Amino acid sequence: MSASASRCRAARVPAPEPEPEGALDLSQMPPELLLVVLSHVPPRTLLGRCRQVCRGWRDLVDSQALWLLILARDHSATGRALLQLARSCQSASRNARPCPLGRFCARRPIGRNLIRNPCGQGLRKWMVKHGGDGWVVEENRTTVRGAPSQTCFVTSFSWCRKKQVLDLEEEGLWPELLDSGRIEICVSDWWGARHDSGCRYRLLVQLLDANQTVLDKFSAVPDPIPQWNNNVCLHVTHVFSNIKMGIRFVSFEHWGQDTQFWAGHYGARLTNSSVMVQVRPP
Repeated sequence: MSASASRCRAARVPAPEPEPEGALDLSQMPPELLLVVLSHVPPRTLLGRCRQVCRGWRDLVDSQALWLLILARDHSATGRALLQLARSCQSASRNARPCPLGRFCARRPIGRNLIRNPCGQGLRKWMVKHGGDGWVVEENRTTVRGAPSQTCFVTSFSWCRKKQVLDLEEEGLWPELLDSGRIEICVSDWWGARHDSGCRYRLLVQLLDANQTVLDKFSAVPDPIPQWNNNVCLHVTHVFSNIKMGIRFVSFEHWGQDTQFWAGHYGARLTNSSVMVQVRPP
């Protein structure tokens, strides 16, 4: 075939790909059906992405109906109690935008340890006061079962103190729930000593209102652990069950020091601190 004939041959144009048939346009769905579809989306995605799609989606994500539908899928005893509590504690905030249940579902504060960095990933999230040679982090000398990490905060020859103040609303607990009389706050802390040094320990937990006024408190000042103690590790617990209305913050503060007054870090070893909110059964 000559070159001129080749040049006259028609160019082959690829055929366009056929459009998919039956593509689902969510914007055309009735709001009641779209609500059911959105209820299967993870809460953080609903708040972070779906809410930005359009005004209609934002109104659905901000509505109480969506979050009650999500809560209704948990058929456990705790889930049923939460759903009942959410329905009964929403009257004052029913028209709030966005619905406070959204943060609650995203943060999942019930039964979760609200203390940040409980076992000693550095000193982050804690307000600290260094005494003696200050705080350090070391590995546990005795295994603490259930702890997320086998490390601990170690004190020195003078009182070392650290503190966290937990904002319960920021964690996802809305005011009507906090004031319902149906929650408990469970506090837990582990402290111990190294075998060759005795130590002292103190714990103070306070329930605070919006103005940081103390509504209730628990303090523990156990007897010091003596020297030559076989690396003993002790557990302190308390449950706040009759919680006054107005609670918005929990202050968790503990101290430690050694009893030998040795330079270095021979004082109380603190780890696996915990503050959990639980729902009381009806």
